[in-house]
Amino acid sequence: MKYHFDEIVNRRDTNSLKWDVGLDELPMWVADMDFKTAPEVISALENRVSHGIFGYADVPDAWYDAYINWWSTRHNIVFEKEYMMFCTGVVAAISSIVRKLTTPAEKVVIQTPVYNIFYNSILNNGRVVFENELKYENGIYSMDFDDLEKKLSDPQTTLMILCNPQNPAGKIWDRESLIKVGELCHKYNVIVLSDEIHCDLTDPGKEYIPFASASEICKKISITCIAPTKTFNIAGIQTACIVVADPNLRHRVWRGINTDEVAEPNVFAIEAVLAAYEKGALWLDELREYIYNNKCLVADYINNNIKNISLVASDATYLLWLDCSNITDDSRKLAAHIRSTTGLYISAGASYGEAGRRFLRMNIACPKELVKDGLKRLEEGIKTYRQV
Repeated sequence: MKYHFDEIVNRRDTNSLKWDVGLDELPMWVADMDFKTAPEVISALENRVSHGIFGYADVPDAWYDAYINWWSTRHNIVFEKEYMMFCTGVVAAISSIVRKLTTPAEKVVIQTPVYNIFYNSILNNGRVVFENELKYENGIYSMDFDDLEKKLSDPQTTLMILCNPQNPAGKIWDRESLIKVGELCHKYNVIVLSDEIHCDLTDPGKEYIPFASASEICKKISITCIAPTKTFNIAGIQTACIVVADPNLRHRVWRGINTDEVAEPNVFAIEAVLAAYEKGALWLDELREYIYNNKCLVADYINNNIKNISLVASDATYLLWLDCSNITDDSRKLAAHIRSTTGLYISAGASYGEAGRRFLRMNIACPKELVKDGLKRLEEGIKTYRQV
């Protein structure tokens, strides 16, 4: 490999949300990686810093070209420049879109278990969370289309937030499922907001399908949120892109993000994107291989050492979804026990909705020695929990 992902970087005392924990604790919870970003990105930011002037920034044509070329090359979809809008982040975009495209007390459909911030973006804006719980059978997730249609047909439902690929389960949705979602939402005049921030973090040889590429209907009724921030571990740079093909829908989104003042870049937001998408492809491919090897390490360890939990198979993200249904129906209690007794800080599945109450989420985007440490702690925590 050209790049080195085994390096353990000390992130303590860096104002890190993830690492603001006790000295004996190992955080494997929030979705940021413990790898330095691509050297090409670091170099670009260093060059920008050396300029020494940090005034207001603008979005150049090169920013649009970088996204267009990346998605065309890696994901087989062509964006038109006029479809695209800068935003300071995917979460900022989601919250703004919820405010602009829905009214108080209207319902927003989400498919649970799902990224917990979706709940915040809906509830904090006075809208109603409408859960379409995913089917979970034999360790595999799928969409419950009968229930989805019931939820979409409610006159108060005006928006659906899709997670593609799915977080926390790492599911890559197939084209047929995406087309079906599009058809149902079109039938009931519901807009689809597709969060695709994890799309580049697929296992080697696996590819996700952009919702807007699944069909013409999907393209027409959708808003897509994308970013390099998860992919290149630059979430703190605050940079994202919103893609909307339909001009009327795009105007409403544009008005929303401008009203909310989340449509202007900071001085590093553009440079990071250009470096990542123009020079970071090899780094990403090697990262994906490294994360996949970590997944295999976890799968083997759990299979050989922790018999009473199971790893849900996934094809995307660095977030592992652990089925603990054989030992608990209260993942908050389990996660708290593991942290208090071993120092391993992982996420309770209940944070992602009632459908996750028997699961834990574990972030393995870190050097393999930390993964090994985390697995030993997990084993000990599970073992002592059974004895409580």
